[in-house]
Amino acid sequence: MPTRSGLILAIAVCLALAWWLAHPRVRLPAPAPATVAVPPACPLPPQVHPGEPPLQSPVPPGTVLPDVGPASLTALAGFSVDARVLGREDYRFGREAAYSPSDLALGWGRMADPAILKHLSIHQGGRWYHYRWRGHPPIPPAEIASSSANMHIVPADERVAAVLHRLHAGQHVRLDGWLVRIDDHGWHWVSSLRRDDTGNGACELVYTCAITPL
Repeated sequence: MPTRSGLILAIAVCLALAWWLAHPRVRLPAPAPATVAVPPACPLPPQVHPGEPPLQSPVPPGTVLPDVGPASLTALAGFSVDARVLGREDYRFGREAAYSPSDLALGWGRMADPAILKHLSIHQGGRWYHYRWRGHPPIPPAEIASSSANMHIVPADERVAAVLHRLHAGQHVRLDGWLVRIDDHGWHWVSSLRRDDTGNGACELVYTCAITPL
């Protein structure tokens, strides 16, 4: 027969068990892990429509591009071009090669038409793009100049660099990125912001987020 104290203890245990069953514990959700908003290293600008001339767009406020080695990049304009590759020239020497390992000569409009291009002799060298024709030009020279350009390509990452390395004349591609200024301890390299200029300083310097073969 249980003692008085044992009986009191048993009653207390029963009451505690009844209260616990009547008040089930609520499982609170685990706190969500802290997240940090990290902007993409190379945000894409507005993209050109197929077959349209290159699209140059304003730089959104707050756009910051990452440094490339010891150099800082300043975005001057968004840039998207749908074009035919007229040539690719690789560079290993010179200060520029540390940032842009390859130039692409690109053509759009009638300068993407093989029927026009077969009348032109195209070559690159010394960070320049040259074209010649025999007899009469297949289209007006001003149109050739404004519908093609030599572009210094600065790959945003190894993936873009790998695609760039595989490109060859005749391919149809779209490039998306930013026309930039590169500053490296007093030395600078600045992109053209026009499609109708020629000569020294007329090339586009493109920090390239994506190269898409089409």
